[in-house]
Formats: sequence, structure tokens, C-alpha cells
Amino acid sequence: MPSSFGVPDTPRGPLVVIGGAEDKLGDRLILRRFVDLAGGGAARIAVLPVASSFSVEVAGRYEHLFRDLGASHVETVDVAVREEALHADRARPLDEATGIFLTGGNQLKIATLLGGTPIATTLRRRHAAGVVVGGTSAGASALSQHMIAFGRGGPSPTQRMVSLSPGLGLTNRVVIDQHFRQRDRIGRLMAAVAFNPFLIGVGVDEDTAMILDHRNLVEVVGRHSVTFVDGADITYTDIHQVKQHANVAVYNLRVHVLTHGQRFDLVARQPLLPMHVLTQSAPVALEAADDE
Repeated sequence: MPSSFGVPDTPRGPLVVIGGAEDKLGDRLILRRFVDLAGGGAARIAVLPVASSFSVEVAGRYEHLFRDLGASHVETVDVAVREEALHADRARPLDEATGIFLTGGNQLKIATLLGGTPIATTLRRRHAAGVVVGGTSAGASALSQHMIAFGRGGPSPTQRMVSLSPGLGLTNRVVIDQHFRQRDRIGRLMAAVAFNPFLIGVGVDEDTAMILDHRNLVEVVGRHSVTFVDGADITYTDIHQVKQHANVAVYNLRVHVLTHGQRFDLVARQPLLPMHVLTQSAPVALEAADDE
């Protein structure tokens, strides 16, 4: 319920946006962090394997992983056809969950099967009420309002390189790409940002996550990096003019690459300097050598 000043009494939950292929055999840093955010030993996790063509096998693996990481209850909410998602009782496990996790597969399958259904509505409502929501690979792309549906890899932007569609709408500040460096997706993320420079493009590498909190601050967790593509200062692009698959010009695009433990402010649209940089003493000036 909102307060009398229109500010929610409970901040929205974190988003754990994983670039895919997260560690499932070693220390499982990212999945462990998700369970901790969901309540640790008291966590009740709902797994949505909707994106996968092998949903039973994928759900079973994540159920085992989350239980092994200490969650008290894990339940799968699977949807094979859209008609199933239209029944309100299918969303009931989400109402009892402290964490909701979307697996990989095909993000368009998530949007087309869940969009406008009680499951999608409950997902947004529970996230707004403070529940952590995570997604890996396709499940990560689907979390944002503007979703990369599909596209081609490549190092520079071209026309028709990326197709966008509506996602689940848990954040409207970013457009998310995954398996980022491993599948050479920098060009298509630049193209997506050129379409609408309000958006910040976020490219998440494999076995890496960005954790977005209610203040719109991002923390990077994992083995590789997260790339932020900011088009706010673009002075020129011809993406609306070039034809077919021609190369696209974009002037004054800003790119930041962050690694584990580093943070980014989506409102200020800039990285936050690591604490050890902020606290280190100023360099001592060398004394001038004696001329004699």
C-alpha cells in the first residue's frame, strides 16, 4: 500500500539479471546471492522454466540447486500453452514466494505465453512488494519493459541487427542483452540504444550478474563483466534513415565496462568509483632533485 505521500511503504525487490551459464558446480556465487536475497534458509522460491523447450529437466535442476543452497521451499510454475497461464490459480505459488526465478531458453516464449496473464500481473505485483526476481539468459532479457527479442552478433551496429518487443516490464530504464561478450553482441546493443537513447543498454557476460536495487543502483557480481551503453549524449545517428543491413553511424555514445564488486547509478547514468579508489590517499609529490 502506498503511504500518504505516494511513496510505497515497501521498496520494490532487487532484480538479479544473469548473463547465462552461471556457475552451478563450484561456489555458485550468483545463485547463492539470489537465495540470500530471497531470505536464505527461509527462502521460498518459485521457478518459471517457461522459456525452455526442456522445462521439466531445467526446472528440476534449479529446484535441486536452490534446495542445496538452503532454500526452505522450491516450487516450479510451468506453462506449456498460454491457456494455462490464464487461470488465476497458476499464479498462486508466486504469491507465497520470497524469490521468483526465470530460466533461460527463448525470451519471446516468455513474453507471448505470460504477457497479460495473471502470472505476469502477479510477478510485477510481488516484485513491487519487495520480492527478489531473477532471470538468467532469456529470463534476464525478459525482465525489462523493452526487450531484445532476437538479432545478430557483430562488433558494430547495423540496420535490422536487432528486433525489440515488450518484455515483462519490471524496469523501464534499461534494455538487457545476455551471453554478451561470448556471443559478440555489442553491435546489436548499440543499435538498440540508438533506437531510443533514453534506455541504457546493459550487456551481461556469462557467469556474471547485475543486481539492481530499488534505488536504481547496480552491483556487478561474477566472473566476467557488465557493459553499459549510454546514448543520452548522442548528438547524431542515422539509424532511422539507412536501409536494409547498412552500417549505422552513432556519435558520442558512452560505454562503461564494470567488473565484480563495482557499481553503476542508472539515474545519474554513471559508474560509482570503487571504495578503495575514493579512500586512497593523494599521491605525494616528488621533491625536486638538487641541481648541484
